[in-house]
Amino acid sequence: MAGVLRVFAWVMGVACVAIGLFHVIGGNAAIPGEADAGATIDSLGRFLGAIFAGYGLVWLWAARQDPVPARVVRWLAAVFLLGGVGRLLSLAVHGWPHPFQVALAVMELAFPPLWFWLADADERAYGERVRDMPPAGAGVSPHPTGR
Repeated sequence: MAGVLRVFAWVMGVACVAIGLFHVIGGNAAIPGEADAGATIDSLGRFLGAIFAGYGLVWLWAARQDPVPARVVRWLAAVFLLGGVGRLLSLAVHGWPHPFQVALAVMELAFPPLWFWLADADERAYGERVRDMPPAGAGVSPHPTGR
Protein backbone atom coordinates (compact mmCIF):
# COMPACT_ATOMS: atom_id res chain seq x y z
CA MET A 1 0.00 0.00 0.00
CA ALA A 2 2.94 2.32 0.61
CA GLY A 3 3.82 2.20 -3.08
CA VAL A 4 0.23 2.96 -4.04
CA LEU A 5 0.25 6.00 -1.75
CA ARG A 6 3.52 7.30 -3.19
CA VAL A 7 2.36 6.85 -6.81
CA PHE A 8 -1.01 8.42 -6.02
CA ALA A 9 0.75 11.40 -4.41
CA TRP A 10 3.01 11.86 -7.46
CA VAL A 11 0.11 11.62 -9.91
CA MET A 12 -1.98 14.02 -7.85
CA GLY A 13 0.90 16.47 -7.57
CA VAL A 14 1.71 16.47 -11.27
CA ALA A 15 -1.97 16.73 -12.23
CA CYS A 16 -2.65 19.63 -9.86
CA VAL A 17 0.42 21.58 -10.95
CA ALA A 18 -0.50 21.05 -14.62
CA ILE A 19 -4.16 22.00 -14.09
CA GLY A 20 -3.21 25.00 -11.98
CA LEU A 21 -0.75 26.31 -14.56
CA PHE A 22 -3.31 25.70 -17.32
CA HIS A 23 -5.72 27.99 -15.46
CA VAL A 24 -3.04 30.62 -14.81
CA ILE A 25 -2.12 30.68 -18.50
CA GLY A 26 -5.57 30.09 -20.00
CA GLY A 27 -7.78 32.18 -17.74
CA ASN A 28 -11.45 31.89 -18.69
CA ALA A 29 -10.59 29.67 -21.65
CA ALA A 30 -9.55 26.98 -19.13
CA ILE A 31 -13.07 26.81 -17.67
CA PRO A 32 -15.47 24.71 -19.78
CA GLY A 33 -18.27 26.90 -21.13
CA GLU A 34 -16.94 30.11 -19.54
CA ALA A 35 -14.60 31.61 -22.15
CA ASP A 36 -16.60 34.88 -22.08
CA ALA A 37 -17.12 35.10 -18.31
CA GLY A 38 -15.43 38.50 -18.00
CA ALA A 39 -12.49 40.04 -16.18
CA THR A 40 -13.62 39.22 -12.64
CA ILE A 41 -13.95 35.47 -13.23
CA ASP A 42 -10.75 35.50 -15.32
CA SER A 43 -8.86 37.11 -12.44
CA LEU A 44 -10.34 34.68 -9.91
CA GLY A 45 -9.61 31.67 -12.11
CA ARG A 46 -5.97 32.63 -12.67
CA PHE A 47 -5.45 33.30 -8.96
CA LEU A 48 -7.05 30.00 -7.95
CA GLY A 49 -5.00 28.26 -10.63
CA ALA A 50 -1.83 29.47 -8.92
CA ILE A 51 -3.15 28.24 -5.57
CA PHE A 52 -3.99 24.86 -7.10
CA ALA A 53 -0.50 24.60 -8.61
CA GLY A 54 0.91 25.28 -5.13
CA TYR A 55 -1.37 22.58 -3.72
CA GLY A 56 0.09 20.18 -6.29
CA LEU A 57 3.63 21.15 -5.28
CA VAL A 58 2.83 20.12 -1.69
CA TRP A 59 1.67 16.72 -2.99
CA LEU A 60 4.99 16.39 -4.86
CA TRP A 61 6.93 17.42 -1.74
CA ALA A 62 5.04 14.79 0.29
CA ALA A 63 5.73 12.10 -2.34
CA ARG A 64 9.47 12.81 -2.05
CA GLN A 65 9.58 12.32 1.72
CA ASP A 66 10.71 9.04 3.27
CA PRO A 67 8.27 8.09 4.63
CA VAL A 68 5.39 9.97 3.01
CA PRO A 69 4.02 11.97 5.97
CA ALA A 70 0.53 10.76 6.94
CA ARG A 71 -0.38 14.06 8.59
CA VAL A 72 0.33 15.98 5.36
CA VAL A 73 -1.65 13.48 3.26
CA ARG A 74 -4.61 13.81 5.61
CA TRP A 75 -4.52 17.63 5.43
CA LEU A 76 -4.26 17.55 1.63
CA ALA A 77 -7.15 15.08 1.48
CA ALA A 78 -9.23 17.31 3.76
CA VAL A 79 -8.61 20.36 1.55
CA PHE A 80 -9.61 18.40 -1.55
CA LEU A 81 -12.73 17.13 0.21
CA LEU A 82 -13.61 20.69 1.20
CA GLY A 83 -13.46 21.62 -2.49
CA GLY A 84 -15.95 18.85 -3.25
CA VAL A 85 -18.22 20.06 -0.47
CA GLY A 86 -18.01 23.55 -1.97
CA ARG A 87 -19.17 22.14 -5.30
CA LEU A 88 -22.12 20.46 -3.54
CA LEU A 89 -23.06 23.80 -1.96
CA SER A 90 -22.91 25.43 -5.39
CA LEU A 91 -25.11 22.69 -6.80
CA ALA A 92 -27.66 23.26 -4.03
CA VAL A 93 -27.69 27.03 -4.53
CA HIS A 94 -27.28 27.38 -8.32
CA GLY A 95 -28.08 23.99 -9.84
CA TRP A 96 -26.06 21.70 -12.07
CA PRO A 97 -22.80 23.04 -13.53
CA HIS A 98 -21.07 21.92 -16.73
CA PRO A 99 -20.83 18.08 -16.82
CA PHE A 100 -17.03 18.29 -16.55
CA GLN A 101 -17.45 20.09 -13.22
CA VAL A 102 -19.77 17.31 -12.04
CA ALA A 103 -17.07 14.74 -12.88
CA LEU A 104 -14.54 16.79 -10.91
CA ALA A 105 -16.92 16.92 -7.94
CA VAL A 106 -17.23 13.12 -8.00
CA MET A 107 -13.43 12.81 -7.84
CA GLU A 108 -13.18 15.44 -5.10
CA LEU A 109 -15.63 13.47 -2.99
CA ALA A 110 -14.34 9.97 -3.86
CA PHE A 111 -10.54 10.35 -3.56
CA PRO A 112 -10.25 11.77 -0.02
CA PRO A 113 -11.62 8.67 1.75
CA LEU A 114 -9.05 6.60 -0.16
CA TRP A 115 -6.26 8.99 0.88
CA PHE A 116 -7.41 8.94 4.51
CA TRP A 117 -7.25 5.15 4.37
CA LEU A 118 -3.80 5.08 2.70
CA ALA A 119 -2.33 8.03 4.62
CA ASP A 120 -0.17 6.11 7.06
CA ALA A 121 0.76 3.22 4.75
CA ASP A 122 4.28 4.49 4.07
CA GLU A 123 4.93 5.39 7.72
CA ARG A 124 3.87 1.87 8.74
CA ALA A 125 6.09 0.28 6.07
CA TYR A 126 8.99 2.51 7.15
CA GLY A 127 8.51 1.41 10.76
CA GLU A 128 8.59 -2.23 9.69
CA ARG A 129 11.80 -1.65 7.68
CA VAL A 130 13.46 0.02 10.66
CA ARG A 131 12.31 -2.72 13.04
CA ASP A 132 13.74 -5.43 10.73
CA MET A 133 17.17 -3.78 10.40
CA PRO A 134 20.27 -5.30 11.95
CA PRO A 135 21.44 -3.77 15.24
CA ALA A 136 23.45 -0.55 15.18
CA GLY A 137 27.17 -1.05 14.59
CA ALA A 138 26.64 -4.05 12.34
CA GLY A 139 28.24 -2.16 9.43
CA VAL A 140 24.93 -1.23 7.85
CA SER A 141 23.59 2.27 7.28
CA PRO A 142 20.97 3.18 9.90
CA HIS A 143 18.65 4.45 7.18
CA PRO A 144 16.45 1.68 5.69
CA THR A 145 17.23 2.79 2.13
CA GLY A 146 20.99 2.76 2.78
CA ARG A 147 21.42 6.53 2.65
